[in-house]
Amino acid sequence: MSDKKKVNQKQKEIYYQKGYWSNRTLLDCWNETVEKYGDREYVVDDRGLRYTYNALDKKSDGLAAYLLFTGVCPGDTVSYQIPVWSEFVVITVACLKIGAIANPLSHSFQEKELSAIFEQVGTRAYFCPVTYKGVNYTSLAQQMCRLHPEICAVIQVEDIQTSAAAGYPTLRKILDSSWNTDQLSKVGPIGSESVAVAICTSGTAGAQKCAMLTHNNLIFCERQFNRAVGVTADDIMFMPAPLYHATGFAHGVLSTMLAGAKLVLQKKFLVADAVELVNQQCCTYSMGTTTFIYDILKYLEAHQKQMPTLQLFLCGGAPVPSYLVKRAAAYGIHLCECYGSTESIPHTLIRPNEWFAEMPSSAGRPVDGVEIRIVDKNGKDVEDGREGEEWSRGPNVFVGYMNDPAATDKVLDDEGWFHSGDICIRDSDGNIRVIGRIKDVIIRGGVNLNANSLNENVLLCPDVRDSAVIGMPDPRLGERICAFVVPSSAEKPVTLQMLTDFLCQSKVPKYAWPERVENIEIIPRTESGKVKKYLLSKELKRRLGENSEEKSKVGA
Repeated sequence: MSDKKKVNQKQKEIYYQKGYWSNRTLLDCWNETVEKYGDREYVVDDRGLRYTYNALDKKSDGLAAYLLFTGVCPGDTVSYQIPVWSEFVVITVACLKIGAIANPLSHSFQEKELSAIFEQVGTRAYFCPVTYKGVNYTSLAQQMCRLHPEICAVIQVEDIQTSAAAGYPTLRKILDSSWNTDQLSKVGPIGSESVAVAICTSGTAGAQKCAMLTHNNLIFCERQFNRAVGVTADDIMFMPAPLYHATGFAHGVLSTMLAGAKLVLQKKFLVADAVELVNQQCCTYSMGTTTFIYDILKYLEAHQKQMPTLQLFLCGGAPVPSYLVKRAAAYGIHLCECYGSTESIPHTLIRPNEWFAEMPSSAGRPVDGVEIRIVDKNGKDVEDGREGEEWSRGPNVFVGYMNDPAATDKVLDDEGWFHSGDICIRDSDGNIRVIGRIKDVIIRGGVNLNANSLNENVLLCPDVRDSAVIGMPDPRLGERICAFVVPSSAEKPVTLQMLTDFLCQSKVPKYAWPERVENIEIIPRTESGKVKKYLLSKELKRRLGENSEEKSKVGA
């Protein structure tokens, strides 16, 4: 399969001249960390597994040797559908050792999605559970092998709490066997410009593309991230986000490895267990979407609990409401927003040492080496303080979507600028405030309204536990404001009157009031916490279709 990269040659020369890029690979960084911090714990999960850097180094040696034995070669793609288990990290390091392209995937992908991705990235080896969440992965693997005969190895990962029979070799048996690791020294050198990982985009629009990130991309990004955040070998990270996403993979697995720090994993985010795990492992920082910190703070408040060692929570994926920053501060947690995407992994952030509880909403300023532009629809720079699309360029920016040059050219121009599709404002100090996606704008009677800003007001209503605001087609105004809400009490659905009464009392301008309320059991999100608004739009269309006599009504 093609992994043709798109890199601006002039920028490439600058990155090498400034030392942002080098000839070092992630494997070089791994070996350096093992030598320096070998006896320290690297990964701990809530299933009872613990690995020091030395122990994981030995385990990954055996797995890497097995992959070579099956026919996996440097530059081949290894796909893995593994939950938030420590085995995920073993597989990742094994990929580094043979120069394979890591392709971590959501365990929710089934035959159709999985087959499309395998075709796109040219999967040669596939890791999957035996069973997980009721899915028989043996059967799924058999389907994939029939559809993709180029697959030369399938390895199943057993949950240590089950003894289910597997249809393929299991990771446990491979790691317990002796393999000739001498073959690893014969693997040809992998360049720092080689693709290290192909990560699927979040899929909030219902489509999947695999963004290619090189060793240089990831080393630069995570070293700069650690420097800006202040991560050291003494830090312990709690990672609640899925590891197949850029947040978990880059800022969880890789950034801790580069710093010699410790990574604590929870297989499924359950807030009570998460608080206990953080306290038990003395975690010092964490990262994820606002969903995680919202649930944690709500639990602490309801149960009068504390997390005395957790000093920092980095939030990405959506703008962080100011009220949430203040609530976190009451527990000694610096809630700092960061901003980026799979294609341009978080490149702006609030520095923890510059944080204060009353600071205005902001995603901070760029890390050193990353350029930001805010442009109008014609690609012309706008003045500070004005809204525009955010473009970024730097050593962190991805080198294209794997085997999809047309999609690459739509967002990555010839000068190296990544066109994010996000509406942002930059202030005179260089700080970025994220307004939302271009597609998140509701155009009501010719007036542009940002759905995320509208939703912040809805979330403050005590009758609302969760919500998402979308545009509702209207023959007269073009669009009206529709709020999907999860009521705080299942016995008390939220009505439009209840919500508008609250917004009126809160002095929210009337133009920002929802004009329809739809109660729903759960807001559909990606596993990284982003709202799948395309599914809400489909659901609204279905409900309007079932109630055609109410199509022209406002309210619910």
